[in-house]
Amino acid sequence: MEAGIIGMQLKETIIEPPKRSIPIEWSELWAYRDLFLVMAWRDLSVRYKQTLLGILWVILQPVLTMLVFTFIFNRMAGIQSGDGTPYPIFLYTGLLLWQYFSSTVNNSAQSMVANASLIQKVYFPRLIIPATSATTAFVDLAVSSVVLVAMMLYYGFIPQLSGVAVIPVLLLVVTLTALGAGLFLASLNVKYRDVRYALPFFINIGLYITPVIYPVSMLDRYPAVKTLLVVLNPMAGVINIARTGLLGSSAIGWGTLAVSLIVSIIYFLFGLYYFKRTESYFADIA
Repeated sequence: MEAGIIGMQLKETIIEPPKRSIPIEWSELWAYRDLFLVMAWRDLSVRYKQTLLGILWVILQPVLTMLVFTFIFNRMAGIQSGDGTPYPIFLYTGLLLWQYFSSTVNNSAQSMVANASLIQKVYFPRLIIPATSATTAFVDLAVSSVVLVAMMLYYGFIPQLSGVAVIPVLLLVVTLTALGAGLFLASLNVKYRDVRYALPFFINIGLYITPVIYPVSMLDRYPAVKTLLVVLNPMAGVINIARTGLLGSSAIGWGTLAVSLIVSIIYFLFGLYYFKRTESYFADIA
């Protein structure tokens, strides 16, 4: 027995720092895929636990927002869609995408602090926590989209084939942009708790500088502002393309889509880089 033990070779494990600029262990993320699904389901169940209307809140929030905004901005302020599209469906299309974006950014930014006890006790890829925010927000988007389909039937809109085909790309752009911002803010929120107070304010400001309430054509008189808005804010291009593709008001701007996709990738890579570089102090969350 002793001879067998002596003859055994010990396996040596050498831990080295990653040599990549953005150190992501894809195999490790895949190994923890069950944890990702469990956390996503936990977030969904906790959100609607002990609620009176349950998942109906997902539909009521954008619908009530649409009704209030239609009365204020369309009836009182006289803002139109700009292409003859009925304002309620024009507005609701933009609200769906904006709420998916804002929910993902807000939840992912708060996710590290909200899961502090778990982070301090158990090791797992920290990237899983903010990533679940996009999953739960996507479920809300899918449920809320039922109302959009009903509105399209009511108003007699038939989406372009290209408009339907481009939806996955639009969702990819929104997800990359939201996660890029969310990862960056989640890292900041660990050290500076001011983020949770400032974020709702800036999300509300973003709603008004993004063409959700008004058509992007209203900025034609300000070409420099319009160019910066479309280039620096991928959500502007996404919302405009979603409206043209689904409501058939005009041709899809493929150039705008390409710019939005490239900028969203840049935002995501920057957020991911900052998240991974600051990951070492996440366990010190108070």
